[in-house]
Amino acid sequence: MTEASTGGSTVQPVCQIGSQAKGFNFSQLRIVPSRYRHVAGTNLVVILSTLWTGMTQWVRLKTSMGASTQVGLHEKLAAILAICQKMNSERDLSALLDLIAREATNLLGCERASIFLLDKQKNELWSKVALGSDQILRFEASLGIAGYCVSTGAVVNVRDAYHDPRFYNAIDRQSGYRTRNVLAVAVRNERGEVMGAFEALNKRSGVFHARDEESLTALAAHAAIAIETAQLVGDLRRAQDELAEQNGHLRREVESRYSTHGIICAGTRMQQIVRMIERIRDSSVSVLITGESGTGKELVAKAIHYASSRSRKPFVALNCAALPDSLVESELFGIEKGVATGVEPRIGHFQKADGGTLFLDEIGDLSLPAQAKILRVLQERVLERVGGRSSIPVDVRVLAATNKDLPVQIAKGAFREDLYYRLNVVHIPMPPLREIREEVPLLAHHFLQEYCKETARPAMRFAPGVLRKLLAGDWPGNVRQLRNEVMRLAACTAGDLIVEDDLWDGLAKPAGENRRTASRARTTLKAAVEDLERRMIAEALATTQNNQLQAARLLGLSRQGLINKMKRYALS
Repeated sequence: MTEASTGGSTVQPVCQIGSQAKGFNFSQLRIVPSRYRHVAGTNLVVILSTLWTGMTQWVRLKTSMGASTQVGLHEKLAAILAICQKMNSERDLSALLDLIAREATNLLGCERASIFLLDKQKNELWSKVALGSDQILRFEASLGIAGYCVSTGAVVNVRDAYHDPRFYNAIDRQSGYRTRNVLAVAVRNERGEVMGAFEALNKRSGVFHARDEESLTALAAHAAIAIETAQLVGDLRRAQDELAEQNGHLRREVESRYSTHGIICAGTRMQQIVRMIERIRDSSVSVLITGESGTGKELVAKAIHYASSRSRKPFVALNCAALPDSLVESELFGIEKGVATGVEPRIGHFQKADGGTLFLDEIGDLSLPAQAKILRVLQERVLERVGGRSSIPVDVRVLAATNKDLPVQIAKGAFREDLYYRLNVVHIPMPPLREIREEVPLLAHHFLQEYCKETARPAMRFAPGVLRKLLAGDWPGNVRQLRNEVMRLAACTAGDLIVEDDLWDGLAKPAGENRRTASRARTTLKAAVEDLERRMIAEALATTQNNQLQAARLLGLSRQGLINKMKRYALS
């Protein structure tokens, strides 16, 4: 209000109010009496009334504008909060990027929005081509307005994209889209590191303004957290899938290794054992495996387990001979807390094998009290931990092995007869290697291939003389000793052919030669000839790597004659 009219004369301003005032302040009203003494009292009242009315209208207008601004701000904040809640509930990165782009276009009133993530290893920015698409767009991290944001961390608001030198129009040419204006902000993680850029394209009405910059910056900060979370979840899922795949591969490898098909055999006696394993694998009966050390008793136990319906459950092995009497009970059945100072609760091997198989190796070395406790578990299928008062049910198949003659031990009073009959439901006797010499070439070749595979060495082979010496060996350590000798030969041989000079000196003169000679003297001529034929055929097949035609030539036989003898001696 700059002037007022009264009685036909012009009256100069009677008050001064700041144009930027936020409310009416009577201290700003300045009346100058010396200049207006001639103004009648009534006219002065009119002037003041007019001034008051104008000020009241101005204050109302200002208040209305402020309230409208506050409402708009609150709506923006509520919209960003709702978007954050949606982002935090999405764990798939591809779906999250789609969600962020879709919500940003609605929030900012633009045509498109996208996040470009930084691939530090390749120094590239990548983004999805379109909503719902799996196609990925990649370009150098220094290009475009997105690249500028990533390198500087600045907020970029471009009113005319094609007149800005930072704009990378190759993307428009590739997609066929026309970009008019761009708003871009850097995407930073909680550590302040730039991990990409957030772009909004083509404001539907006008251009992007300061409030849009604030909204996009706030949304980018929350999007960074959601993206990092989704990336972490994705990495964990991929790692979990890889671990599951590796576990499946290892399980299949173990099952194939210890299944009946993994037992290397060519002779009749070992094939009988394989057939026995196949018959009893799905049964829950106890099995007693006997034989000298190194004959493969644990291998047979694993073959029974991994061929059975319990294969997905634990296989737990315990060497009874290695346990002192004071620890046998706690190792087998477990122990409760507080039995002794500092003792923590621990489950025993029976509980570890629950649902699976417990292999008790060298069970003939257990003490009589321990034998009695095992007998109770086998009979009642329950156990009590050391210091415990409650019975714990267990579902365990027990396989036992020993290199002792248990009937002799029973006669001496060193082994319980009732436990023997409880364990000896099925008896599998493992023959010593000197009694199944036809297996030596196959086993030797298997161990040699195993060594080459483990050490990534080229294929190796035995000279014929080496196989003859291996066949002639006494092998008091049985299959274990043969394996160790093959591994030694392979490790000490520089080339791919193992020759006789590489052999252990004592191998050619077996310690049991006199025993075998006496044994042969008690056999018939026919049996000795059959044994010789069987060994020579096995050696020829091993030398020629099971090439029947070459083996027949070495033996001076026709191929059909060799096949007939192989059938007669159950050689495959």
